[in-house]
Amino acid sequence: MFKHILVPTDGSPLSQAAVSQAIAFARETGARLTFFCAEPAFPTMYYGVGAIFDAHAPARFHEEVASVAHDILTAAAKLAGAAGVECTTQALTSDQPYAAIIAAAERQACDLIFMASHGRRGISGLLLGSETHKVLTHSTIPVLVYR
Repeated sequence: MFKHILVPTDGSPLSQAAVSQAIAFARETGARLTFFCAEPAFPTMYYGVGAIFDAHAPARFHEEVASVAHDILTAAAKLAGAAGVECTTQALTSDQPYAAIIAAAERQACDLIFMASHGRRGISGLLLGSETHKVLTHSTIPVLVYR
């Protein structure tokens, strides 16, 4: 049924649980996985009189974020390898994680996005939104939500 599954992960406990479930699902269906991590872009800075800015800050920020994403993706790939599931990893810098997730799924020709829902409700859901909800709303690729 599904041949190539994109699994977005941010390293959170719920996301890690979704990674484990995606691996089990892929093993049962014979699908291959692409683990994906959306890296945040360097925050936009606004300057005024007397502003101090370290010119090396953006590079250090990107190095740190890339290192964290690499660690998250490497851990997921090791779990998949131990289960005998073929996988690749990909990271992309984006201010809109949901758009990066959809773009990665389209670019990799995935036929399913398997992702966790952090279950934000009420005020936090309204203010923070839900990347899962945004993916569900904007994706033309089927989305399986793990809770």
